[in-house]
Amino acid sequence: MHKSSSYFNRELSWLNFNERILEEAVNPDNPLMEQARFLSIVSNNLDEFFMVRVGKLERKKDLGRLKLDIAGYTPDEQLSAVRKKVAGQVAHQYQLYNDSILPLLQRDGFHLLSKDDINQEQLRWLSQYFDSQVLPILTPRTLNPSHPFPILSAKTIYIAVLLQSDKGGAPQTAIVPVPRAIKRVVLLPMGRGRARGILLEEVISLFLPRLFLYLAPLAQMPFRLTRNTDFVMNLDDMHNLLNEMSKNVQRRSYGKIVRLEVSRGANAKLLEMITQGMEVEEDALIQVDGPLDLRFLMRQVCDLPGFDALRYEPFSPRMDERLKVRESIFRTIRGGDLFFHHPYDSFDPIVRFLSEAATDQNVLAIKQTLYRVSSHSPMIDALARAAQNGKQVTVLIEVRARFDEEHNIAWSKALEKAGCHVLYGVPRWKTHSKVTLVIRREADGLRHYTHFGTGNYNDVTARIYTDMGILTCDKQLGEDAAAFFNLILGYNYTYPMREMIASPYHLRQEMLMRIKREEENAVQGLQSGITMKMNSLSDPQMIDALRSAAKAGVRVKLMVRGICCLNYKQQENLQVVSLVGRFLEHPRIYCFYNNGQQEVYLSSADLMPRNLEKRVELTSPVKDAAIRARILSILDLYFEDNRKLWRLDHANVYQRVPRALPEINAQELLIRSADPCLDRKIQQS
Repeated sequence: MHKSSSYFNRELSWLNFNERILEEAVNPDNPLMEQARFLSIVSNNLDEFFMVRVGKLERKKDLGRLKLDIAGYTPDEQLSAVRKKVAGQVAHQYQLYNDSILPLLQRDGFHLLSKDDINQEQLRWLSQYFDSQVLPILTPRTLNPSHPFPILSAKTIYIAVLLQSDKGGAPQTAIVPVPRAIKRVVLLPMGRGRARGILLEEVISLFLPRLFLYLAPLAQMPFRLTRNTDFVMNLDDMHNLLNEMSKNVQRRSYGKIVRLEVSRGANAKLLEMITQGMEVEEDALIQVDGPLDLRFLMRQVCDLPGFDALRYEPFSPRMDERLKVRESIFRTIRGGDLFFHHPYDSFDPIVRFLSEAATDQNVLAIKQTLYRVSSHSPMIDALARAAQNGKQVTVLIEVRARFDEEHNIAWSKALEKAGCHVLYGVPRWKTHSKVTLVIRREADGLRHYTHFGTGNYNDVTARIYTDMGILTCDKQLGEDAAAFFNLILGYNYTYPMREMIASPYHLRQEMLMRIKREEENAVQGLQSGITMKMNSLSDPQMIDALRSAAKAGVRVKLMVRGICCLNYKQQENLQVVSLVGRFLEHPRIYCFYNNGQQEVYLSSADLMPRNLEKRVELTSPVKDAAIRARILSILDLYFEDNRKLWRLDHANVYQRVPRALPEINAQELLIRSADPCLDRKIQQS
């Protein structure tokens, strides 16, 4: 599915990644509830894919854009290829749901009932539940040909109903929104360790006659739609940014419909009325063999009490021994850099770092970038407390973080009220960097304490995403962090950044320079090597440089979790792998052998055009030799994995790495060992 001999289409590559997630739903290594969770993640991913990527392509098509992507496709050709691949992926997903997940859940104690499965006792209980909990908040809407078709919300399940009056006449149509305020899986009374549930739309369907007096339901059809959320905005004027973002969020309610989901076998008359009324294009229709929106598995079923044996075994994150000493965290940092690999290492010290800074009388200023934070963020609390304690607090909170806009706007206002100096972002570019700077008065003058990393300051995702970060009081890194904040505040450098690398200013040229250096070393017979770990690789210039280095003899090892636009040709010295496991792999790590003087960088940036050209990112060197060695050993372990690793082959198809002895599951080893490199005795036992 590619025209270019050098590059692979971005959208199809992402769908390949989603397919790898789907395969985890039948991986026997995963407990049953975790298999169901992977199945649910596929649906969540497709929602965002249609809202953003398909929406963008639809907008380009509607504008008549014919510009080819790097793989040689027009927007219309991409849409055609994407919809064809999605149709196959969704069919596979529902096959696994019906033939594997549901039967296994039933075997192990959870029964998802349909309205046809309900016995009389259950019907009586549901009748009372419907009357007391559901009926009062239902708001059916009858469609009137003389009025415009109502604007319906995206990602909400509706039930279209065909009604016949007892007085005769033409049938009428009504739409019943399935309320979001009620849990979608209605659990019937049952003992612990076993559960029976029924979906809320099934409950409503059972008792539809109670909604429509003097009208008899003739047919019904659940449906769900997805709208385009990709809008072009003028963000050069930062004074109007909040207003623009608020308008953008509102526009999502009436963006173009890019997908309509219905259950297969839907009533033809109702389907025709809905598609015509909402002007849904024929190719936007997706029929599924089961309930709409399988996210209910992840949101309710997977975490049901009494099914612990069907989930991953819980674990407690590690804590560095130095952090267990009862002393100021600033004194601990002065004793040497601290490395964190979440979720294996606790996120608590990062929260503690900011919390202590908020109350330490010697701390003068705190500066932090925030992209995505949790709904009850201890980071926000600490920043507000610091401002109230008289610290100079500067926070850049990116209000353009996709799907977190409203959330971040609310946090921005709360921080402003607390006395923080809040920036909403940088004109033209999203700020995606992950850095915190604390300036503290000490006996020998002001000292800079810096945390930089690959992941968001989010205590929730820090338990399910893998990320890396470092706490340091290195003088030059601290000065570089201060210069970085001056840069995003709109000021000229007070002093240049010497070791950290900022994007979109210098990262592209600095990366290309290092790749070229490895290539020249290989040509000269010197030691060379490039190892990179990232979420996405789609920048043509970076792809060409890496391919050229491998051709020159550099051993290039790439771990790309998701999108990879490198059209693989089974090139010698070039290896591309992807790891999909219990945790979402999120670190960006760039390593260059440099004739034995190894350089290791942690970054917030993937090698994509947007990260290199349109986002404010930060890439930081790992200066501590022991931490460098630990990161390199972790990367070695990842590439040795033979349980969760996929390898890209010459046909641009990912194949599971064959199992071998000893079996190596990198993520599980990292859970169990403080030195996974490691500790082969633990693995072998």
